[in-house]
Amino acid sequence: MFKGGNGKVDTTNSPDKLNRIVEGTYIKGDIKGDSNFRIDGVLVGSLDTLGKLVIGPTGKIEGEVKCSNADIEGKFEGNLVVDGLLNIKSTAVITGTITTNQIGMEVGCSFS
Repeated sequence: MFKGGNGKVDTTNSPDKLNRIVEGTYIKGDIKGDSNFRIDGVLVGSLDTLGKLVIGPTGKIEGEVKCSNADIEGKFEGNLVVDGLLNIKSTAVITGTITTNQIGMEVGCSFS
């Protein structure tokens, strides 16, 4: 949780630093940030974050994503790069390229 010896606390993955794209919201464009993201709406474009990405059951991303960790329950189409752990839930539908260090898949998920 602490970075180096500088005494600063790393709050990148802190729950209070959560960006939410709620159901019914449609965004077309590129997003870059340092904190966590939860997508329950639609993003057409790219997302680049140092934090964790959660695509909720109603969420959908079409484009490119780079993140530290990810949980996918909704739909993803494009190029997905996860530096750490990618969890694919049973409701997930993924089409595209996945690059990750670790992967966990629930029974029932779909990817191609």
